[in-house]
Amino acid sequence: MIGLLLALAAQAAPVEAPLPAGADPSRPWKLVRDGKEVPFQVADGKLVFLAAGPGEVRLEPGEPADFPKVEAKDLEGKHLVVSAGGKDVIRYNYGHVPPPAGVNPVFGRSGYVHPVWTPDGRVISNDVPPKHLHHHGIWFPWTSSEFEGRPSDFWNSGSKQGKVECVKVDATVSGPVFAALTARHRFVNLNAPEGPKTALHETWELRVYNVSDRFLFDLVSTQTCATDQPLVIRKYRYGGLGFRGSGDWEGKDGVAFLTSEGKTRANGHETTARWCTMTGKVGGKEASIGFLCHPSNFRAPQNMRIHPDEPFFNWAPSQAGDFSIEPGKPYVSRYRFVVAAGPLSTADMDAAWKAYADPPAATVTLAK
Repeated sequence: MIGLLLALAAQAAPVEAPLPAGADPSRPWKLVRDGKEVPFQVADGKLVFLAAGPGEVRLEPGEPADFPKVEAKDLEGKHLVVSAGGKDVIRYNYGHVPPPAGVNPVFGRSGYVHPVWTPDGRVISNDVPPKHLHHHGIWFPWTSSEFEGRPSDFWNSGSKQGKVECVKVDATVSGPVFAALTARHRFVNLNAPEGPKTALHETWELRVYNVSDRFLFDLVSTQTCATDQPLVIRKYRYGGLGFRGSGDWEGKDGVAFLTSEGKTRANGHETTARWCTMTGKVGGKEASIGFLCHPSNFRAPQNMRIHPDEPFFNWAPSQAGDFSIEPGKPYVSRYRFVVAAGPLSTADMDAAWKAYADPPAATVTLAK
């Protein structure tokens, strides 16, 4: 039997391995690691499981155990709530969510994540905050962009130049290792002479792993041109994947930032990093969220927008200069999120980065 050495930290992290030759996926199988059965799923022809250290892994015939599942459940016909270990992790809003009463309806939105919960049930994100009504939990618009020569700001909703909306949820998956959803978005330019016109199509793939002491989830965004014209994104201090933190984090001293390069709120804006954390008190107790930027991303390690006195973080490749999303060339972005009920240390994040950016080349043997 060939051993599988996993260079991972003590925290469980996802591992993918090719399905062994001769393993008929229509038959029942068990995955055994160091003599103990562990949960697994098959996705895109690969075995997916969680591991926290070295071990030997093999696939054996037989009915797998009934492990607890990570579940994606529909709520009110407009949201998908994903839970792990019986705890809510995130809510993806595929239906239009109007803003609070008295707020201009233009600030309503679909196709974003809010709330983001901590493992002890506190909400660490915010939606339509009073100072920035266009901020929505985890969301992904471009700011200073041009489509067919027209300004097309998809970020600042009040400009009425562009908007991002969910078109359809194509699939959801629940299982013992992860729950996932695939949704389609469109970036609509609102100032075309003939009326609203779609500039970009986007697919979101969200995957939440069965880790309940610290929540762990991935987002893959794939953006493609909807016409034969590019979307030109101009140099700007923000735009791209954003996160708006809890209202408890408002103010200059409300939350602390730390990057992989040792930068803080005081000196981290417009620098690059592999990861960044936000840590502060929510409901009187400390909580953290970490953001990891995959090394395959455009301009990785990407620049960051770290707000000087509001709980806002943004991976902002546009800070490094103009670029375009061109027809026939998908723009793919991969990010991982870690959420903790307490602090996330540099060691925690370095280990999470290693598991995300450089996972082991896993080989699973097949028992005859």
